[in-house]
Amino acid sequence: MDFVHLHLHTEYSLLDGAARIKDVVKRAKELGQNALAITDHGVMYGVVDFYKACQEVGIKPILGCEVYVAPRGMTDRTPKVDDNPYHLVLLAENEEGYRNLIELVSRAFLEGFYYKPRVDKYLLAQKAKGLIALSACLAGEVAAHLLAGDFKKAEEAAGEYRDIFGKDNFFLELQDHGLPEQKPVNEGLIKLASRLDIPLVATNDVHYVERADAEVQDLLLCIQTGKSVGDPDRLRFGSDQFYLKSALEMARLFPDHPDALRATVEIASRCEVKLSFGEYHLPEFPVPEGHTPASYLRELCYAGAKKRYGDPLPPEVEERLAYELQVIERMGYPPYFLIVWDVIHFARRNGIMVGPGRGSAAGSLVAYCLGITNIDPLKYGLLFERFLNPERVSLPDIDTDFCFEMRDKVLEYVVRRYGADRVAQIATFAQLSARAAIRDAGRALGMSYAEVDRVARLVPGEPGMTVARALEESPELKELYEKEASVKKLLDVAAKLEGIPRHASTHAAGVVITPEPLIRLVPLHRMPDGTVATQFTKEGVEELGLLKMDLLGLRTLTVIRDTLRHVNRRGVKLDLEKIPLDDPATFELLCRGDTIGVFQLESSGMRALLRSLQPSCFEDLIALVALYRPGPLGSGMVDDFIKRKHGLLPIEYPHPWLEPILRETYGVIVYQEQVMQIASRLAGFSLGEADLLRRAMGKKKPEELAALRSRFVKGSVERGVDERLAEEIFDRMEYFAGYGFNKSHSAAYALVAYQTAYLKANYPVEYMAALLTSVRDRTEKVALYVEECRRLGIKIFPPDINESERDFSPTPDGGIRFGLAAVKNVGEGAVEAILQARREGGPFRDFADFCARVGGRALNRKVLESLAKAGAFASLGHTRKEILESIDEGLKIANRAKAKKQQGIQICLFQNMEDFGGGYRLKFNRPNGEEFPRRELLRMEKELLGLYISGHPLAEYRDLLRLLTDVQVADLAEMEEDAEVKVGGMIVGMKRLRTRRGEPMAAVYLEDLTGVVEAVLFPRVYQECRACLRPETVVLVQGKKGGSEGERLRLVVDEMRVLDPGSAQLVLYLPHKESSLLGELKEVLRRYRGSCPVYLRLPGESALRRVPQDYWINILSPALGCLISLVGEGNIKILWNKR
Repeated sequence: MDFVHLHLHTEYSLLDGAARIKDVVKRAKELGQNALAITDHGVMYGVVDFYKACQEVGIKPILGCEVYVAPRGMTDRTPKVDDNPYHLVLLAENEEGYRNLIELVSRAFLEGFYYKPRVDKYLLAQKAKGLIALSACLAGEVAAHLLAGDFKKAEEAAGEYRDIFGKDNFFLELQDHGLPEQKPVNEGLIKLASRLDIPLVATNDVHYVERADAEVQDLLLCIQTGKSVGDPDRLRFGSDQFYLKSALEMARLFPDHPDALRATVEIASRCEVKLSFGEYHLPEFPVPEGHTPASYLRELCYAGAKKRYGDPLPPEVEERLAYELQVIERMGYPPYFLIVWDVIHFARRNGIMVGPGRGSAAGSLVAYCLGITNIDPLKYGLLFERFLNPERVSLPDIDTDFCFEMRDKVLEYVVRRYGADRVAQIATFAQLSARAAIRDAGRALGMSYAEVDRVARLVPGEPGMTVARALEESPELKELYEKEASVKKLLDVAAKLEGIPRHASTHAAGVVITPEPLIRLVPLHRMPDGTVATQFTKEGVEELGLLKMDLLGLRTLTVIRDTLRHVNRRGVKLDLEKIPLDDPATFELLCRGDTIGVFQLESSGMRALLRSLQPSCFEDLIALVALYRPGPLGSGMVDDFIKRKHGLLPIEYPHPWLEPILRETYGVIVYQEQVMQIASRLAGFSLGEADLLRRAMGKKKPEELAALRSRFVKGSVERGVDERLAEEIFDRMEYFAGYGFNKSHSAAYALVAYQTAYLKANYPVEYMAALLTSVRDRTEKVALYVEECRRLGIKIFPPDINESERDFSPTPDGGIRFGLAAVKNVGEGAVEAILQARREGGPFRDFADFCARVGGRALNRKVLESLAKAGAFASLGHTRKEILESIDEGLKIANRAKAKKQQGIQICLFQNMEDFGGGYRLKFNRPNGEEFPRRELLRMEKELLGLYISGHPLAEYRDLLRLLTDVQVADLAEMEEDAEVKVGGMIVGMKRLRTRRGEPMAAVYLEDLTGVVEAVLFPRVYQECRACLRPETVVLVQGKKGGSEGERLRLVVDEMRVLDPGSAQLVLYLPHKESSLLGELKEVLRRYRGSCPVYLRLPGESALRRVPQDYWINILSPALGCLISLVGEGNIKILWNKR
């Protein structure tokens, strides 16, 4: 007998369904089933993927959802009454039913959400046409009443659903998973079917593919509920029967009800829903009277071209513009370009900073002339066909960066322009990576952190890594897998969990705009933060032909905006579009690798690459952005590129025709566009055909590549190229195509990188102030940039009630002052009240004046204590201790001032506080200026500002740590897991732990000048290092970056030792013997005399010379900094005496 599964939960029943779409569809095909339904809990997330997977194997997709039905109305939200909705399976019979299903599921989120997205019977009755309903599992309303022994209510509910959906469209669902509760329920359903003339249907509540997968689904439930398998009170299914059964297995379950089995096939035959892929649904763009979208686009483009290139237009501009417009018009995309232009035009018109471009759109001259992008595609050899291929019909994809703080304004404009019901953001899903799956599986299995971390660390950290690949690539992991049963179990389970979506979230940039209300086209949901988003991902939205725009918020643009504002306040009008792209100061900064805080260039690896490359032109920077990726770095092509640039390798071109294409990259194929240009120049491919070749090389499909190779070689030979050479060039193109990068994107982002480098090089104070403001909520980044300011010689001042703005700001003497908003416990209201009082009455004269003028509404004990501890009252001439001891009196003044203000008296009119409040005067108990010890002051700063400002316990170690470590704590955030590192810092805390076997271990909190990292010492290392583990001990650590949890950085320690300055010896390798160097060296050694022995090695000598003891130095003095400046960091080495 035939059978069709009509009740199926895929992985998109998040952390509940374990039936992966591809696997379950494949299994249905293997079982000979000709159709399959998807009915995820309350959502339609997986519908597009499911539909395509079914089409690929040739079975009919039935689109549905198991919705939640509110016990009363969907807007009722009474606790313990409305928080346990019933289940109901809905299947779309036709197009109208599919649209009704979309609306039901959407409104369940937008209007009926209460713990779950809920509909009610009133809404079901309105949207029942085209839908087939099944009564669902034991959680269905009819079954729930039967389970409770209330046959009458069950009968009423069944009758209601029959009346809502129609006699032939509502089915009572028989299920048998071996659960004792199901037997009486099924008996009741059979009885109801007979009494009410409602047909029966047999289903299995499928949650996983094979019976053996029951354990995986059980672990998913543990992950969902935060429990472990050993927890007796956890949520669990009662059997292992929730899998995709064969028709024979289902027939054996219901031998007396062949009608219920036949019903599945009959229902499947009735369901006919076709999703239309490749049809585009673009919103209309209103054009001026007398224009079509095409004519208006043409007018805007030519006007923009004349602004860019002058009038008359150069012939190459005229030709390229005409060509691009002709392609855009032929493909029907003028409205798309106008919609994007309009959004960007709004932003520029309203002073919202827009990036120069992103992705392949920077290759379009039309986009450049419209102001959508801001980098000249003709000047930098960028290709239109890489963006929009006339030989491959697909909707253009223009991604745009906006000032991070103003992105919401852009979104608001889009909503106003097209309507709130036609604009939404787009869903994305966080999937379990191999490591995340191991960690989740370990928690669910009840394993200790140490055991799981030991295994997870052995999984390579590269993107796309799977458990299976990790076992192939990591011999140590494979050995554990084969020897330890618990590890084998962990990895086997993790392999089944990896790739499963963990939760839904909002895509960082994607926005969809539709010509009709979204609720008619795509299911919607509301995220926890209130954002309305499509339930389909961006790929699903695009495949259905909806207009997707990526509107990204880029913090760097906010930094640039704020820097320009600071510069303008100095009276300097700076236009970034007119800065020179060959500025000497900028390239000096780049060549030194001084790019902390510079867009795209601040990682330690990139800084090292800059120092090796020594970029000398903007084109080098474009290449650098393209090359700094794992593929090129691992292939050796980066080393080739650098050696060729510096003449260490010859620059060779396989054929003279390739020189103009490869000259700027020193003969190395760096860009995808170069692959296209080679195919066009040598083999006569059109650029559209060349783009198809590039795509094919990226996908590595053998049959397709063989045909293209033949055509490439034939075309090259016809144009006079040697056949063997043509073969070699194709091989070379194919190899580099795997590493090639989009030059359009590189050029656009290189421009932003250059702009930020220019600002840092020429306006360092303004730039660093803006940069600090952009990361004010990320303490570890603030610490990193404060340390960079100190390295640059920029003084950092603490917050001050008379000097500080809201955020970080430049000071008149070339320093940077903390903003008031950086002080913990001082909210926006208090900050604004302080600034407003200062604007109205000028600087505060004393503490009493401050309290009186700011007033009691904005001030409380916490605010005053926090400002005092942060040193914000220093300009009033009182110590922190004096202020803290006077807070009670200050609060009295503030409250009396508040009362006076309410009576209409202006406090700022009084000349002194004796006039205020009947002679009330604030007197300090300690007029002698007594203060807390320095260490306590530093502790207060750390507590309230997140870092040390007036000093640092490690300040004297700064240069020594610079020489002995390869990274700072702040660098760890951008490094790959398992990267080997050497870090130094001070122990500021420790947790003693034990493994599952009871062995002692520890987690140590290590702080350097840029932040804090948790350093984990497993038992062996812990035993070796116990003597080091004392608070405030300065240590050197070698280890690997561990897996991060949330924002906390973790380091796994291999070796730790105390950093004892008394056992250090200094070795200097002198680059030359010039007297000027020797004289300066002698002066430094004499000035910072101490007990650290100094050795010299002179050029041409192999032996070390020990200098006289009179020239030994204090290793913690500024001597090291001076020596680094004199001879260079690479010419200094620290050796250690063994003690």
